[in-house]
Amino acid sequence: MRTRLLPLLIVLMAGVLLALGFPLAASLAASEQQRVVVDRLDDAARFAALAQFVDERSFGNDERGAVLSGELASYHDVYGIRAGIFYRDNRAMAAAPEDWVVPYDGEGRRAFNEALLGRRSHDPPQVWPWQPDARLTIASPVVRDGDVVAVVVTDSPTGQLRSRILRGWLLIFAGEAAAMLLAVGAAFRLTGWVLRPVRVLDAVTHDIATGRMNSRVAATGGPPELRRLARSFNEMADNVEEVLEQQRAFVADASHQLRNPLAALLLRIELLALELPEGNEEIASVRTEGKRLARVLDDLLDLALAEHAAAELRLTDVGALTAERVASWRPVAEDKGVVLEGECGAVTAWADPVTLSSALDAVIDNALKFTPAGERVAVTVGIVPDGTAVAVVVADHGPGLTEEELGRVGDRFWRAGRHQNVKGSGLGLSIARVLLTAGGGGVAFAPNEPHGLRVTVTVPRHAPAEPQGQGFAGR
Repeated sequence: MRTRLLPLLIVLMAGVLLALGFPLAASLAASEQQRVVVDRLDDAARFAALAQFVDERSFGNDERGAVLSGELASYHDVYGIRAGIFYRDNRAMAAAPEDWVVPYDGEGRRAFNEALLGRRSHDPPQVWPWQPDARLTIASPVVRDGDVVAVVVTDSPTGQLRSRILRGWLLIFAGEAAAMLLAVGAAFRLTGWVLRPVRVLDAVTHDIATGRMNSRVAATGGPPELRRLARSFNEMADNVEEVLEQQRAFVADASHQLRNPLAALLLRIELLALELPEGNEEIASVRTEGKRLARVLDDLLDLALAEHAAAELRLTDVGALTAERVASWRPVAEDKGVVLEGECGAVTAWADPVTLSSALDAVIDNALKFTPAGERVAVTVGIVPDGTAVAVVVADHGPGLTEEELGRVGDRFWRAGRHQNVKGSGLGLSIARVLLTAGGGGVAFAPNEPHGLRVTVTVPRHAPAEPQGQGFAGR
């Protein structure tokens, strides 16, 4: 979720910084240019004051005219700025360099015409750093007896102005970059603070879904709404766990309490059988159903205990344990005429040896039940391709299951219609699944080519992560 929320926050913050940065950069450029314009206007005003008293008719012999020409020449030599005083008919009173004339078009002509109307240049076009050929033209009128008799024009290079603007922009960019880094850091902290309870809630939900019913969310961080959600989730989990505990207790108590009456009933059936003729079909059928009911009660009790017990995981040699279970079931296989093969290399994983043995017994027993004589059951141990778990594969060559039946295999009390006459209660694979899930493992079912069923039992290779104090609260 952070990967989706964080880019959105970064884009919004970048938009805000750009919305502030562009006007600031434009304002800086305008401020720098205005400083230059004011300076040039002051210079033009000084030249206009000198030219105000220069007589056109005696310009060549006028001392003021010589002083004015010298001032303009010095100004050009020192600052590299072209400057001149021009009459209304574009003739030069004085200019530096001497061959410089008023432009006939462009910004220079616009400034000259504006000064002829008695106005000084105050708003020349903005100069930008990417305009290397741009120049700044300023014009100021020379007024005598209330009339504009000439115009002072300065034409300045903009290299220094553009450099100052560029340096200012670089400072703004550095400030924006620093602000963006701070904003990204704040966004990371903010999203972490907001989403941390969500991640903890997701992890606890996964734990509960995989059988660790005592996991709880520590409602100590994050926004108030998420803390309230965490408390509500804990209350819901408490209620669900309580209901499940009541259900398990009921199943276990009912199974236990029914065993004594059923044992007494089976004993009375055996006593009754002594009074009946040998080979009576009815008494044999009653005896068979009684024994089947006893197996169902035993399996129900085992299932209730499996759901209630916590797995005690430790590093286990899965290969050796599987080889032991295969050796234990081989006499049963030989009695049925089934070949039970085991390929069990030395592979370790984290598992509860007792629960893994019970799960393997249920899977191997199920495979031997449905494999006809003359066929074989293969048990192999190996590591899954991604290396995260160890898999024990039990592949039989029995009748197998259809696609629809594969979706239901492992459900409690479920048995395929054509297998109803096979001995069993339909709880063996359910018990195996419960035992494996409690330890972080699992069981999967798939067809075995060319026919039969392939059951894969997996247990994790790595130690389970311990719940963190800030994220979980066990009860």
